[in-house]
Amino acid sequence: MGRSRTGSGPAEDLLIELDRDTGVPLHRQIEASIRTSIRAGRLRAGASLPPTRTLASGLGVSRGVVVEAYQQLVAEGYLASRSGGYTQVAASMPPAAAGADPAQATAPSPGFKVDFGYGRTDVSQFPRAAWLRSVRSVLTTTPNDRFAYLDGRGVPELRQALCDYLNRVRGTVAVPGNVVVCNGYAQGISLLIQVLAARGVERIAMEDPSSADDARVLAVDAGLDVAGIPVGPDGVRTDALDRADADALILTPSHQWPTGGVLPAAARAEVIRWARRRGAIVIEDDYDAEYRYDRSPVGAMQGLAPDHVVYCGTASKTLAPGLRLGWMVLPAHLVADVTAAKLLADRGSPVIDQLTFADFLGRGEFDRHLRRMRPVYRRRRDALLGALRTLLPELRPAGIAAGQHVVAWLPPDLDEAAVVAAAARHGLGVQGVGPYRIAAAGPGGLIFGYAILGESAIAEGVALLATAIREVRSS
Repeated sequence: MGRSRTGSGPAEDLLIELDRDTGVPLHRQIEASIRTSIRAGRLRAGASLPPTRTLASGLGVSRGVVVEAYQQLVAEGYLASRSGGYTQVAASMPPAAAGADPAQATAPSPGFKVDFGYGRTDVSQFPRAAWLRSVRSVLTTTPNDRFAYLDGRGVPELRQALCDYLNRVRGTVAVPGNVVVCNGYAQGISLLIQVLAARGVERIAMEDPSSADDARVLAVDAGLDVAGIPVGPDGVRTDALDRADADALILTPSHQWPTGGVLPAAARAEVIRWARRRGAIVIEDDYDAEYRYDRSPVGAMQGLAPDHVVYCGTASKTLAPGLRLGWMVLPAHLVADVTAAKLLADRGSPVIDQLTFADFLGRGEFDRHLRRMRPVYRRRRDALLGALRTLLPELRPAGIAAGQHVVAWLPPDLDEAAVVAAAARHGLGVQGVGPYRIAAAGPGGLIFGYAILGESAIAEGVALLATAIREVRSS
């Protein structure tokens, strides 16, 4: 271990212990040590930290390691840079500093002690320092003409970076000319539905159950009929495709929302055969494929039939929804129409954000961020499964191998709506599966989003649910 006790004054005396055998990057260890000292009150607001060169010398590390640690803590709000190059503990701490680690505590939604709401990512873990480096690089190196009006598909740098990433990690067959950058999945699916409706599509098929926002609402607003395709344990039931009589199909094949099923290879091939027979379009929503824990990667369907599959991805679940960054890899025959619709909608997505993400991808920061977050989310998932196993063993978890939520099926004697209502009375927010069904009947189930909850909050939430279920059974 290494220890820094440099100098004698408060500005040069800082205890940091490093373990070079753990495999944890040194800058992360420095960040964690300073963060802990601030939270514990050992470093008070306004206290000065050693200069980066001094601390680096004392720890036996390069100055860049200390600079990176300081930058991350400045970005998180724990430290503040002062004129003259001094770094001090910030006068105002971020909300999480008063209690647990921000990776372990998030305030509940108003009215709930614990909220298992789905579709949220832990934005407190956004890699601010790495993102800032990419912003600086973009602002200092980007040619002037990139800041003018551009092709509605997006900046060439990001489209190329996305192709490199998706082809390598998701097994797509993507070329930059067929990529359109959009403001998240919501805008992407809106543009697609507009184009498909203008081309004469009258009915669009969706998984049943499936998300009730975005696509379903937009399709109805566009005058399209919506056909539900029942979902089994492994995803959409392909034997029901022909009966739907649809010209487009929206799928979440790598991790069905909300049940978590993974569409097998044979079923994927059947979907592709169906699309080719009908001349139909398959819209692949690959919303959280990067987060997998107990299974091997599952490639994207787009790689099987790039002429019939639209691949949709987003940074909302991996980085932050507030970035409003999404992308589509389109069949060539749709590119011109979707690009025209994008230009009409907003003249293109913000250039600096696109270039920043391109640099972020190219530097490998996106891969590093995902590697850092997978074990964080896995621990939270494991805490949820452990609590359910201990307190509510009669619930049957599903879709646990990936993603940021788990569905737990209820036993037949429990009414889903009654359980959800009882949970709310006890201060627990949890959603049922029923509201997301289109037509198909199915068992009652609960959706547990765990991405923003600490392990203690997860345990508390399951205990509240157990109390609520006892109340339902006794009523």
